[in-house]
Amino acid sequence: MRWPPFRSPAPASTPRRSLTARLQPPQLIATVYLIGIVLGTALLHLPGVSAPGARLSSVDLLFTATSAICITGLVIEDTGEAFTRLGQVLIIGLAQVGGLGILTFGTLFAFLLGRRVNFSERQHLAQQVNALDVGGVLSLIRIIFLYTLVAEVVGALLLALRFVPQFGWGEGLYHAVFHAISAYNNAGFVVVPGGMGQYAEDPLVSLTISGLIILGGLGFLVQLNVLTHFLQPRRNRLLIYSRLTLLTTGLLLLVGTVLILLLEWGNERTLGPLSAPGKLLAALFQSVTPRSGGFATVDISSMTNASIFLLIALMFVGANSGSTGGGIKTSTFAILVGSAWNMVRGRGELIAFGRRVEPENVVRAGTVTTLYALLVATAFFALLATNPQLGFTPLLFETVSAAATVGLSLNTTHLINDPGLVILTVLMYLGRIGPVTFAVAFSLRNQQSRAVKYPPERDILVG
Repeated sequence: MRWPPFRSPAPASTPRRSLTARLQPPQLIATVYLIGIVLGTALLHLPGVSAPGARLSSVDLLFTATSAICITGLVIEDTGEAFTRLGQVLIIGLAQVGGLGILTFGTLFAFLLGRRVNFSERQHLAQQVNALDVGGVLSLIRIIFLYTLVAEVVGALLLALRFVPQFGWGEGLYHAVFHAISAYNNAGFVVVPGGMGQYAEDPLVSLTISGLIILGGLGFLVQLNVLTHFLQPRRNRLLIYSRLTLLTTGLLLLVGTVLILLLEWGNERTLGPLSAPGKLLAALFQSVTPRSGGFATVDISSMTNASIFLLIALMFVGANSGSTGGGIKTSTFAILVGSAWNMVRGRGELIAFGRRVEPENVVRAGTVTTLYALLVATAFFALLATNPQLGFTPLLFETVSAAATVGLSLNTTHLINDPGLVILTVLMYLGRIGPVTFAVAFSLRNQQSRAVKYPPERDILVG
């Protein structure tokens, strides 16, 4: 009897995983924003986007697309003059997508197409919006879109009260919608003829823009937590994180407003010509905008050196985690200051509102700040080397503004050469996704668990 020839069983076919399943959340965020920049640049190259007579090179359009998708607001030429209405719509559309998050928009389209979002994609979304619970992230995404729509519509209606009488129904509504989106997403793009300086003493425009910047900079989780706590205080408690960010944000706004008032009160090129209420309003606005807003109602380049240093410090701190703003974030700043104060008083644990802050959060705050400082220092050195004709202070201001995705400038951006613009482009990209996210994204492949533990060394001197 002949036996049939032996055949090894065919290996079970493993289902191919999608790109979102193969990539870790930091890798996907870094990759998707990079793809968004490439697509945005291609869109800005389309005919009819640049205004006739505008001389914008490919590097200029790459810079502008990155500034929009990374919600920065740095521009080489005036947006209202260098781009047609189509170009302006494309730019604010990129800012809206970049502000809410590209992955968030992808989830919206998945819902519209009836596609199911798997657990891996939920992890990616939770990473992007800083959600505390992966299971509830889809409900959070729906709420974020609704909340954003309501905030921008209310802001546009308030701005329309000023812009419609000034520019007419068509132009007025367009400017109202454009600047409401730009302000809420902390994008900083301005297309209104004459700029924002004409509204320095206008409480309607200044307070509306400031309010939208603050809301966008608080972060979605903090906004929703405050709203639900206000509606049902007994059922929805105010999170410790929300309390910490609200307190830090309020203190920074107060300190910034008071110091700008004191430093610029008699400066005839900034607050000097304004009335007393106008000075207070302009000082408040200039204290809000470095938190990643990018708007300005006075000439920033005419401020005193002390005020410029203050703006640099506020830009470096930035907005809150999970928001449309950049910087090291207010919670990071609060943890660092609290840890330093604890060490001065000889206390071991950091306590915030009756709760202990975990040591790993303190270490993470130090890591974020160190990486941001190294990123700014490296880019600043490169800018000094490639643009030696420009001053120390303007380039430092430009560097921090790009890294923190703010968009303020000392009228320097248009003077920077192409190598310098490429440096700022990379800086805006890293500032938007976060240096920690970028570092983790490209180190995950090489991470391996170590079974060997080395003995500690206690004789290393620090400080």
